[in-house]
Amino acid sequence: MKKKAIIVDLDNTIYLVSSIGDKLFKALFELIIESGDYKGDFNKLRSEIMRTPFQKVADAFSFGAGLKAAGIKLLEETTYDDAMEPVESYKYIRELPCKKFLVTTGFTKMQNSKITQLNLEKDFDRIFVIDPGLTTLTKKDIFEKILTDYGYKAEDVLVVGDDINSEIKAAQDLGIDTVLYDFNLEHTENKELNVINDFRELERYL
Repeated sequence: MKKKAIIVDLDNTIYLVSSIGDKLFKALFELIIESGDYKGDFNKLRSEIMRTPFQKVADAFSFGAGLKAAGIKLLEETTYDDAMEPVESYKYIRELPCKKFLVTTGFTKMQNSKITQLNLEKDFDRIFVIDPGLTTLTKKDIFEKILTDYGYKAEDVLVVGDDINSEIKAAQDLGIDTVLYDFNLEHTENKELNVINDFRELERYL
């Protein structure tokens, strides 16, 4: 394989948020409904909570300042402590003979609890949790750091994730090759993207 390293996203890439979302965000959904201080359709809001950082969702749905602050306070202490399973083909990533990095955005305690439940610590050379409440760093900043710290060129690395506007765009801005993990194959018509829904398909990009 030509690539020296792979950078992987967590949510909706290694596992599907929908598999735990109703339980993980139960208290948050109740808080939002009780407050009512938002604009837009709740079902769309609920869906976005499972795929987009909370702060961005709060802004997109015009949360009142009180609701946004209460939501952040709640999520800062939220963890997921039940059993979790990665997508079936994730085991292929475990077997890849290259450096592996996990880069995820979210609340520190929440993301670390998911990493623990999925037993990912042993799979990655380094794990980065970007907590928007604690840092202004972005995924692009972390990708640049990985390139610098390990002496990689952009062509040495592959970024894999589910979010076109997050890790995929950040990597593209740096000239890093990308693969969009699209479990439901919603973006197969986009010929500008390398789209997979099974990690065994990564071989052609490595």
